[in-house]
Amino acid sequence: MAAWFSKKKDEDKKDDNQQNAADKQSTNSDENTDQASEMIIVTDAARDKLLELIGNAVSPVLGVRIIAEATSPVNPEYSLGFVQEGENYHDDTVVEFGDFNVYVDPESLEYVDGVQLDFITTGMGGGFRIEKPKAQMKLDGPLAEKIQKVIDDQINPALAMHGGNVSLIDVKESTAYIELGGGCRGCGMVDVTLKQGIEKMIMGAVPEITKILDTTDHASGSNPYYQPSK
Repeated sequence: MAAWFSKKKDEDKKDDNQQNAADKQSTNSDENTDQASEMIIVTDAARDKLLELIGNAVSPVLGVRIIAEATSPVNPEYSLGFVQEGENYHDDTVVEFGDFNVYVDPESLEYVDGVQLDFITTGMGGGFRIEKPKAQMKLDGPLAEKIQKVIDDQINPALAMHGGNVSLIDVKESTAYIELGGGCRGCGMVDVTLKQGIEKMIMGAVPEITKILDTTDHASGSNPYYQPSK
C-alpha cells in the first residue's frame, strides 16, 4: 500500500497543469461516483469498525482505499488503507457510504467490482477481509472436459479420504487454474499434494496442459487435514 501511494504521488508530480487536474477531479468525481453506487458491499461489522478507527484517527480521514493486484486472472490480492486529505486523485472511482468513502484506482477497478469488505473477529482481535465471490460457471471445451474428468475420477476420490477436494476454476491456453477446498485449504502439505499428486495426474492425462496454478486462499482454511507443528 505504501509503495502504491509513493508511485501515485510521483505520477502526480509529473502533471504540469495542476489547475486542469483540479478541474478534472471535480468533473470526474461526480461521474465515477454515479457509476459505482453498488460496486462494493460493506458489511455492518466492517462499517462499525471503520467508523471506530476513523473516529479515533489523529488526522482527518476521508475514507479507505481498496487496491487490487492481479496476481492471477481469477484470484486477485486486495489491500486496504486509509485515505487522508491529498491522497484522493482525479481518476479515482469513489463509492460513498455516508460517513466515509471508498476509493478505487483505475487499475484496480475491474477486480473490485462486486467485492465484499468485512471485518472478522478472531481470538487475536480480528481484521478486515476483502473477497469477491467466485462466479459458479461450467467450463466448456475439450481441455476443460478432460481435466474435469481427471478431477472427478482420480483426484477428488483420493482427496476425499482426507476431507479435501479440488475445483477447476479456469483454463487459459496451456494453464489450468484450480482451487483446493475442504481439508486441503490451509494444509501445510499443500505443495506436496499439488506437485506430486494433482499436477502429475492432470499433466499425465492431458499433455496439452503444462502448468497448474493454485488460486486457493490457504490463509482462510479453518480445518486443514495437516497442520505443521509450531
